[in-house]
Amino acid sequence: MAQGVIEQRAAEAGLALMVDSAGLGAWHIGDPPDPRGLKAALARGYDNSRQRARQVRVNDFHDFDLILGMDADNVAGLERLRPAGAPDRALAEVRLFHPSGRDIPDPYYGGPPDYEHALDLIEEAASDLIEQFLAK
Repeated sequence: MAQGVIEQRAAEAGLALMVDSAGLGAWHIGDPPDPRGLKAALARGYDNSRQRARQVRVNDFHDFDLILGMDADNVAGLERLRPAGAPDRALAEVRLFHPSGRDIPDPYYGGPPDYEHALDLIEEAASDLIEQFLAK
């Protein structure tokens, strides 16, 4: 859901950002987003239907400037994957997605209210992220 929100907010702000979504685990590689997440996002105007799950790759740390984890466990997992920096290649900054330090709970094992709550937090964090990019 976060990818769709960030892409739309960036476009509305006139920012050209390359946004991609990936997970630490390999469970759903190639799968479309969860139908419950698609429904919640679409109800708010975000179309994530073209997305497909993929796993975080080492190259992501070279291909992106910023990698965001949805919760503290994800950030720790990303830090464990971080390659040793080569002097000729910058490595992405890794940080928590929500600027307040709040975890965005995974709604997968919940119901529609859990997806709505996660989307509320994602929208809040995405607004802050876009403001940060605009300020640069």
